[in-house]
Amino acid sequence: MAKVVFLITSGDEKFNLGLIMAYNSFKNKRYDDVKIIFFGPSQKKLTQLEGDQKKMVQELLENKVIDSACIGVANQMNIKPDLEKLGISLMPAGERVSYYVNQGYEVITF
Repeated sequence: MAKVVFLITSGDEKFNLGLIMAYNSFKNKRYDDVKIIFFGPSQKKLTQLEGDQKKMVQELLENKVIDSACIGVANQMNIKPDLEKLGISLMPAGERVSYYVNQGYEVITF
């Protein structure tokens, strides 16, 4: 089986699709390992989640599936405290993506 990293960048309905696919991939053990990186507009969307989506993100955080969101974007959008309050690690997205690619992960983007 393969290892995948979901790179979720969209802040619209693609965000929802990416989150659901990543969540179900983790829950159903479809891959050896699943990680998620948030970048760009998706980071703002994270701060606005409610209901089932918010619960999914919390469960993914508890299980260390969510790797990080981009620190540069968080600073630029002035949402760093909001993301930190959610418990999301903030790191440079480019470094995190290259780390996983160099570890043999396939990148799936939404």
